[in-house]
Amino acid sequence: MAHRPCHDAFNCSAVSLGAGWIELDKQTNVVVPLIGGVLAALVAAMYVHQVTGSQLDKSKIETLRIAKLIAEGADTFLKAEYKALAIFVVVVFIPMAAGISVPTAICFVVGACLSALSGYIGMKIATKANVRTTLACQGDDGLNRGLKVAFKSGAVMALCVVASGLCGISILYLIFETETEDDFEVWETLSGFAFGGSSIALFARVGGGIYTKAADVGADLVGKVENELDEDSPDNPATIADNVGDNVGDVAGMGADLFESFTGSIIAAGTLGAPLHGDAGVALPLYVAGFGAMCSVVGTMCIRARKSPGMSGEEVLESLLGSIRWVIYGSSVLVIGATVLSIGLTFGFDHDDSWPLGLCVVIGLVCGNLIGYFTEYATAYTYRPTKSIAEKSDTGPATVIIQGLGVGMLSTVPPVVFICASILGAFALAGIYGIAITAVGMLSTLGVTLATDAFGPVADNAGGIAEMAPDDEISEEVRNTTDALDALGNTTAATGKGFAIGSAVLTALALMTAFAKATGIDGEGVDLLDEVVLPGVLLGALLPYVFAALTMLSVGKAAESIMWECRDQLNGRYFRDAKIDPAKCVAICTMASLKEMVFPGALAVSAPLVAGLALGAKGLLGVLTGAISSGFLLGVMMSNAGGAWDNAKKYVEKGHLGEGKGKKSENHMAVVVGDTVGDPFKDTSGPALNILIKLMSIVSLVIAPLLIEQTGVTASGEAIMQAKEKWTDWWKALAISAVLIVAGIIYSRCMSKYGTLHDKYAIGRESERRKRETGQSAKPVGIDGVGAGDTFIVVPTEGDELDDDEVDEDIELKEPENSKKSRRKQKQSLLKNSKNYGAF
Repeated sequence: MAHRPCHDAFNCSAVSLGAGWIELDKQTNVVVPLIGGVLAALVAAMYVHQVTGSQLDKSKIETLRIAKLIAEGADTFLKAEYKALAIFVVVVFIPMAAGISVPTAICFVVGACLSALSGYIGMKIATKANVRTTLACQGDDGLNRGLKVAFKSGAVMALCVVASGLCGISILYLIFETETEDDFEVWETLSGFAFGGSSIALFARVGGGIYTKAADVGADLVGKVENELDEDSPDNPATIADNVGDNVGDVAGMGADLFESFTGSIIAAGTLGAPLHGDAGVALPLYVAGFGAMCSVVGTMCIRARKSPGMSGEEVLESLLGSIRWVIYGSSVLVIGATVLSIGLTFGFDHDDSWPLGLCVVIGLVCGNLIGYFTEYATAYTYRPTKSIAEKSDTGPATVIIQGLGVGMLSTVPPVVFICASILGAFALAGIYGIAITAVGMLSTLGVTLATDAFGPVADNAGGIAEMAPDDEISEEVRNTTDALDALGNTTAATGKGFAIGSAVLTALALMTAFAKATGIDGEGVDLLDEVVLPGVLLGALLPYVFAALTMLSVGKAAESIMWECRDQLNGRYFRDAKIDPAKCVAICTMASLKEMVFPGALAVSAPLVAGLALGAKGLLGVLTGAISSGFLLGVMMSNAGGAWDNAKKYVEKGHLGEGKGKKSENHMAVVVGDTVGDPFKDTSGPALNILIKLMSIVSLVIAPLLIEQTGVTASGEAIMQAKEKWTDWWKALAISAVLIVAGIIYSRCMSKYGTLHDKYAIGRESERRKRETGQSAKPVGIDGVGAGDTFIVVPTEGDELDDDEVDEDIELKEPENSKKSRRKQKQSLLKNSKNYGAF
């Protein structure tokens, strides 16, 4: 029997070598992941051919034109975003190479490039598949054909994420692993790969999330609420930008996000497994992930849907959800079988830890599926929680928002219970390494789970194209079919977000333990009452709230610009016969998202560095503990509340509340307001929080060499390293903070030159006049002076009523005296920035 290693993560020095069926070395450690990665890439290429190989109907001229506008907008944004991120990569690479190590810096660049590539591939295939999904939904079997096209496009990105992650880690491991180097140091070097993926994922999630939700909120409030336009109406200037946002935020952002989760879990497991179990501890997570990729390939080939005549909307959605569950559960069963093979190849069945580690993988799979199911329960309109939100629309938007917040908060209970049970079970079975293996097991079916998530935005785009296309090209039956796929996509997207943040907690916990080992504080333990630990916990718990606030405020500012642009264009069409120009909304969203993503991203990357230098390794461990705890709960609450609000809107739109309570009713307006509140919850702040907690953990592991010092040498001449005393480098933390603050001020000053692009006073005046002349219900348009916060009030000069033929001169817009100065500044800003508008 092989020696059973100690499971105490902070007091374990024993190393147990596996006695598996094959002799493990650095080459055999990566055979299975390389095969799995190559297979996933080949199948992804096959799906690309199948999706793009279908012939487009050239007679659908307007439909294809709309799809082309969406594709061009998405491509323009990602290229602009990646140019900005290239600067970030260079800026980080230089000090990392000088202060930590060149190999770590190289891994950082490779991780960043592969993360960006995963997102870009996802965006490209999504913009090719959206119109093909719309056209595939025609005919008797349209639901099944449309589902297959959309799902295969999602599978392309999912399999590319898995392939690039497996191949990237395997190749870098072969390059940097040597016979003489410590295994732990090899994986510490590979942590740079996860750092690169995490940083790009965060910026992609935040930037894409700001883009998509600014367009979505602006389009909904001006289009649906103010002007009573239909969803994705071609008369809404922000509709194209909204559909572009689905690709750059929900697809490209999610691809980079899950790439980071997948690779981070493997690196965390390898970092902890190398010193505990040698090559067997390194090979097991790689083998489980590699075999998981193969099982996911099988799962993606089994998707299908059935729609019988006379099925209701809820029955169709339940049928589609059943199809998705079949694929995920089937893949999970295959992974369990593959895990048995992985255990045999690496540890052998006679090892004391063989079956406990196998059970850890099962725990991860079960936990992930349970989180997914209960997320579905909290967000799908076939279940009571979402229906209860829709029913609150009888009393207005306030009760819709209150009910949604309550549902979101209660939805945190099941994931927390499942994660806690998984942590306790995995630790009892195999220690902290078992927790890392649980995270790998949870993400082993990523090729399927990400595909179910990524197909949602494609279906959403397909529905948008169907709505915007003329009736002689796309029938109402096609729109009903794309609506069914869209409703499924909303639910699976929420499920994917819950899945991602659940795995993030397990991965972050494993990375945090690896950080403790790297800094040497694992042997001495950490006292919660230490003078720097408890303040660190509180500061860490604060960070997710600050991060979420920054992203929410960014969406609000960007959405406001879109709203004024939409009002201006609707006014121009009515009064001056001007054409709707969606490119302007696309340009505004692009500029706003690139500008606003900087501060949240900088906070996430710099916070661990500053905290570590100021409070030391123990204080930083406290910061990570607080960030993981509050970030997990806040992320689940925001994602689920947003998803429930969104589906409550769809529940009302389908007429489930009864006659007179469907589209364009007061109930509909109430749930639209709830949906716009939930948009940044579920697609910007919530999903980005899981990246935040993992990024902070991986940054801490990367900077660990900066937090230790040599205190002596052993008899054999080896250096004795231990964590620096607290407050040793406080001046460095202060200097870095000062540099960041100055840089932030300079950046803000540079960005402020763009000012505002809209004369809010004039636009608001024309909007009120247009509504009177067209007989629309009086929905007030606030016209705030920039920086003043004052409102221009529409007041009739004579009588209480206005005739339809009264002209604009009969209305006096009273401008408060204290806003005149602000208004002059606004006019100067407009003149100054008119030449900058087209450069966005």
